[in-house]
Amino acid sequence: MEQLLPNCETLALEQRGPALMVTINRPEVRNAMSLKMVDELSAIFTQVENNNTIRAVVIRGAGGHFCAGGDIKDMAGAKNQEGEGRDNPFYKLNRAFGEMIQQVNESSKIVIAITEGAVMGGGFGLACVSDLAIAGPTARFGMPETTLGIIPAQIAPFVVARTGLTQARRLALLGLRVDAQEAQRLGIVHEVAGNEEHIETLLAAALDRARLCAPNATAQTKALLHRVGNENMSDLLDDAAEMFSTAVRGPEGAEGTMAFVQKREPRWASN
Repeated sequence: MEQLLPNCETLALEQRGPALMVTINRPEVRNAMSLKMVDELSAIFTQVENNNTIRAVVIRGAGGHFCAGGDIKDMAGAKNQEGEGRDNPFYKLNRAFGEMIQQVNESSKIVIAITEGAVMGGGFGLACVSDLAIAGPTARFGMPETTLGIIPAQIAPFVVARTGLTQARRLALLGLRVDAQEAQRLGIVHEVAGNEEHIETLLAAALDRARLCAPNATAQTKALLHRVGNENMSDLLDDAAEMFSTAVRGPEGAEGTMAFVQKREPRWASN
């Protein structure tokens, strides 16, 4: 995968069949998210968007932690810079993370988060924009920003979308930390694994299911789901009917129907 991101410093990449494994690789700081990491994650998702060999992106942290939040060194560096309003270095730092997490949220690929250890702040936000989140037994989730005198500015909307406003208020306003079981109850994660072997089993099962789903149909379905609640329902359903009609008559629809009739896997399952 060297050609995907030649100057990658904070992430380790490996392509396993149709899945790109992205490992946040700063274990010495519990994978705290630096501006360099933000830039690299954004570059990865830009590159994979039109890469038909990649159907899913799996994000995990090295050294037993997912991501402990923002990098304190970046925050300290910003203090030494000048600027007002949107030229303020803290604005630029925070907004760059927001643009990246929105990009991950809107990716046409299936995004899977494997969460272990510290899943805090920006790491918590990254987990909340995954399509599937699997938690290991050590995972601890939290929004500690208010306890530090700051606010969860860029992740708050995604936490609300994930958990609902009532639970997001409780998490954010009290700066709570919850374990994997509570995170599953709140809808932050979908599955909880008992150990490393179980994590790999759950991930393999998810990737096998992703393999069976048509790439274009998956991308269009994800885009449609993101529109729910943001548009007039009647207009949205009109658009959805047009999308359905096009899909049925398209190559994926024809292949999927034929595969079903012939009781075989569709051709895209082997790509």
